[in-house]
Amino acid sequence: MKPPYALIACTVLAAAVPAAAQTPPPSAAAEIGALMQAGRSDEALQRADYRLKDNPRDAQVRFMRGVILAGQGKTVEATVAFETLTQEFPELPEPYNNLAVIHAAQGRHESAQRLLQQALLAQPNYVTAYENLGDLYLSMAEHAYGRALGLDADNRAAKAKLEAARELNMRIRALR
Repeated sequence: MKPPYALIACTVLAAAVPAAAQTPPPSAAAEIGALMQAGRSDEALQRADYRLKDNPRDAQVRFMRGVILAGQGKTVEATVAFETLTQEFPELPEPYNNLAVIHAAQGRHESAQRLLQQALLAQPNYVTAYENLGDLYLSMAEHAYGRALGLDADNRAAKAKLEAARELNMRIRALR
């Protein structure tokens, strides 16, 4: 499953001053996002940590920090970041989704499925969670067909289904 990079949407209140008279500085989230897009993850992580010292409840920056950690392969730290967000902000679907991606990559399919369902409870029209759920089901099918074939090496139907599932999984991975 692909790791999502969609950021949590945040509401910004418009100031009473006309836009032409005021150019606000970029938000911390915008700066961190730009650093991430530029491939400067170490700097993005430093900026996120700096922002969180003064604003520890900033869910958007905390989410972005988890994405950075996951992208750096710091799975344990990313897992903690996303788990904490799901506990403190259960209404946000993105942390559930990203945690599910980590669990799926670790072969923890059942917990990944539960987490994706939590994401969909939080936001029933969350496209990324549905897409990841489909990817997860396909991976689970491939695993099940492989187990069936391991139990009965002569099972032609299981062999054909396993080959089809593997082929589809490869084609889907190529789309990323």
